[in-house]
Amino acid sequence: MEFKRFGSKYVIRLEKGEEIVESIKTLCEREGIKLGTITGIGATDKAVVGLFETSTKEYHSKELIRDMEITSLLGNISQMEGEVYLHLHITLADHNYNVYGGHLTSAVISATGEIIIDTIEGVVDREFDEEIGLNLFKF
Repeated sequence: MEFKRFGSKYVIRLEKGEEIVESIKTLCEREGIKLGTITGIGATDKAVVGLFETSTKEYHSKELIRDMEITSLLGNISQMEGEVYLHLHITLADHNYNVYGGHLTSAVISATGEIIIDTIEGVVDREFDEEIGLNLFKF
């Protein structure tokens, strides 16, 4: 991973073989980023995406192994129990132009990843909500 900071923004390049979620989390920990937004594009050949089923309060994940363009990576950075908490969604397109998307658990870069983090001054925590079954913003 290489990056450059411009004021409140970080421009990041992930290299082939780097895992997106862990790479972003490591950068946030190293740079003290506690709150912000994430956008990105790139390519992957292995990703795990999920869908939260509200009736059962369970995530259902699917591993996708094939060449795919990351057409959109979106998310936010917050804190939970003093640790970096990433909430990321991804949209992927394969060679047949089929599109897959959902909550991003992991994805390995196959060519490059171009990510921008826009930091926000402050801290927002998360707390598990029993009724919903998710870690929600806690203000």
